[in-house]
Amino acid sequence: MIELIKGDITYYLETNNSEEISELFRLADRIRERYVGNKVYLRAIIEFSNICRNNCKYCGIRRDANIKRYAMKPKEIVKCAQYAEDLGYGTVVLQSGENSIYDDKMADIVREIKETTKLAVVLSIGEKTYGQYLEYRIAGADRYLLKHETSNPKLFYELTGRNLENRLQCLRWLIDLGYQVGSGNIVGLPGQTIEDLANDLLMFKEWDFDMLGIGPFIPCHGTPLENHPPGDPILTLKVIALARILTKNAHIPATTAIRTVLGDDKAHLIFRCGANVVMGNVTPLEYRKLYRIYPGKVCNFKDPESWLNDIKEQIREAGLKPSGEVGHSLKRRWRLKTLKLKHNNKNFDLKKC
Repeated sequence: MIELIKGDITYYLETNNSEEISELFRLADRIRERYVGNKVYLRAIIEFSNICRNNCKYCGIRRDANIKRYAMKPKEIVKCAQYAEDLGYGTVVLQSGENSIYDDKMADIVREIKETTKLAVVLSIGEKTYGQYLEYRIAGADRYLLKHETSNPKLFYELTGRNLENRLQCLRWLIDLGYQVGSGNIVGLPGQTIEDLANDLLMFKEWDFDMLGIGPFIPCHGTPLENHPPGDPILTLKVIALARILTKNAHIPATTAIRTVLGDDKAHLIFRCGANVVMGNVTPLEYRKLYRIYPGKVCNFKDPESWLNDIKEQIREAGLKPSGEVGHSLKRRWRLKTLKLKHNNKNFDLKKC
């Protein structure tokens, strides 16, 4: 079994030796095959609102951004989820800017999706209270994606104006509530160091997240960082590969951001670096073009069915198998966790297997 220490991680992040980089990618590919197999899980994403109360300097839907805002109706969200299942997806990701518009609606949205489909439901809606996370979990939410972006508290505050500890507390709550929990980082943030990235990777290993979203920084017009250079795609691929080696069986997507930088026709390269998940956008086009967290997003103007056929072919080109299965976490912690919740004088057993 291969175990990397911080010095090893730093070395691989810094090296420009093409042979060493290729060997790193091959190692990550072998570990992916051993621990998660040859399936690439297809997830559908619904970007249901671009309204956000936060003002993160890197984000195109930040509070101060001069953009047209939207908020899909609950019935529209449910209909999109049902459409995703019809296309063959086993999981749907509900993502939005961080806002309070859906605080009293999200449980009903999740519940209706669970009652009318066989989909696994992932929420990616930011920092909430423990009580809200509990409510959504009881309604049937299976997973939660909450990227920490950087493990450097000072850098996190400089870029977001918020405290990293609050986000980490939310991640602890989600784990305690039995969610399959995803986190992740941005590679190439202004002020970020190689040591920061090494610490991010060590955090991935320590927390044993079920999912990891890793993508490059992409500057967006109209943000304070619009003139900052984008993150290096090769460095991003190295972080993905190292994350695979360190975490073994976490689900790691070929994120939209890295596919945007490399070009969607090169997605197969990401899968050979350790990624085993890909997300397709099923948001209605009228809204999709407004969810502009960064420019030039791949699949922004493709119809979902055509995009799905294209990505399946790219996965096959990489020698892997596209899968519409639910693809739950492979982590032992989640599989053994039984949670008894008392709510409205009833006991809820949220054990999922």
